[in-house]
Amino acid sequence: MRHELATFAVTAFATIFSIVDPFAAAPVFLAITPADTDVSRRRMARLASLVAGGVLLVFACLGHRIFEFFGITTSAFRAAGGLLLLVLAFDMMRARENPKTPSPEERQEGIEKADVAVTPLAIPLLAGPGAISTVTLMSTEARSWVHLAIVAGAIVLTSLLSWLILANSSRLVRLIGQIGLKVLTRVMGLLLAGMGAQFVLAGTREFLRGP
Repeated sequence: MRHELATFAVTAFATIFSIVDPFAAAPVFLAITPADTDVSRRRMARLASLVAGGVLLVFACLGHRIFEFFGITTSAFRAAGGLLLLVLAFDMMRARENPKTPSPEERQEGIEKADVAVTPLAIPLLAGPGAISTVTLMSTEARSWVHLAIVAGAIVLTSLLSWLILANSSRLVRLIGQIGLKVLTRVMGLLLAGMGAQFVLAGTREFLRGP
């Protein structure tokens, strides 16, 4: 039992952290806050991490209710969410621009805004469609309150690490450079590809078994 919980905890954290990917958000954060001081950036990083974590926690806790309201079966959402993760993973591994990265218009709007913590930093840079789908899927995989608590803990830990990474984004970019960031993004993309394939296979098996 302990081994199963430990495996689930590691998988949950690795998957959520990979899809949130604060390393990829760091250079974008710097680009949309060119005139801000380090103190201001740290404040925005803290607020963005709190907002993103809150959004993900809401979907992790209420995901099954959303399914019921819209009449979506768990197997269908597993397969759809898995396909979305695969698409994101392939883009990350090929070092293409991440689909959750804001458009040039959104970046310009972010530069002109006084505070970019909530949008576009928290949503959609951190808590984008892929992250929301992931935590919703993982909550449906939870077989007990212990598993659900582990998912919530993984979200909280990811939010904390996102805050630390974004708050030190200028140092991070100087330390590992753009090449290092791309290597990290590709490794995370590989992890996501495996999880996406697992979700698709699980959803397909559940659908074929029938009600």
